[in-house]
Amino acid sequence: MEDISYTAQWTAAARALEGDRGDGLFTDPYARALAEPRGFELLERHQGAAVGDFIAVRTRYMDDAIGRVLQETGIRQTVLLAAGMDVRTHRLDWPRDAVVYDVDHGALLAEKERRLRRLGAEPRVPTVPVAADLAGDWPTALKSAGFDPAERTLWVAEGLVFFLTEEQVGWLLETVAGAAPAGSRLVVDMTSATLLRHPMTQPFLRSLREEGTPWQFGTDDPEDFLAGHGWRVEDLKQPGEPGAGEGRWPYPVAPRATRGVPRNWLISAATTA
Repeated sequence: MEDISYTAQWTAAARALEGDRGDGLFTDPYARALAEPRGFELLERHQGAAVGDFIAVRTRYMDDAIGRVLQETGIRQTVLLAAGMDVRTHRLDWPRDAVVYDVDHGALLAEKERRLRRLGAEPRVPTVPVAADLAGDWPTALKSAGFDPAERTLWVAEGLVFFLTEEQVGWLLETVAGAAPAGSRLVVDMTSATLLRHPMTQPFLRSLREEGTPWQFGTDDPEDFLAGHGWRVEDLKQPGEPGAGEGRWPYPVAPRATRGVPRNWLISAATTA
């Protein structure tokens, strides 16, 4: 599998450990098998950066946001962008008439399917794997797989945009905003530009560079950035705030007006057009 899939493995490892907690924010019964071969090793390497806590909070936020959007809007077409070893299709409750498109590298999709088949795991929603590189013409591959551009769509991009350049993130946001009608939704996480340059985060970021998976993009003004690329923020939270791991996040949540603080953003947005 591609190098980026190693991040998918340590994300799965964090989800597995979260499920082992008595007070876990969620349970993913397949995560341990999907974390092999290097997931737990990589997670241990990044232990001091609160990676596991962030993944747990982010996962629960996105689980809740997906359920809320589908219930409140009636959207039934969901596209997962580079979901890696995530298996929301297998562990969440979905509307009866929903369909999910899972867009990722072909090798990763095939490996995930192989492991899930070995576990006897079945999706709870019709799921269409779409083998494509997000740096290429993935919209054409998505349409060829049955995606309906006339249907409002929920786009989910978890743990993705860190790894892209600002130009690539802008293009991705504009592409998905224009790929489905007005009223479509987006659930995404981002980091702040301050986090990418803060002294406290440099050991973690250096280790990512050494592994060949550097974080490249962050914004200190996610509302403005998203608005400039076709999206209106409807909900924005930082880890540790109500609805985003309150009481679980190991750091105090600084007010937005406080400058120079590393931050992560958990976002639900709607198309502006």
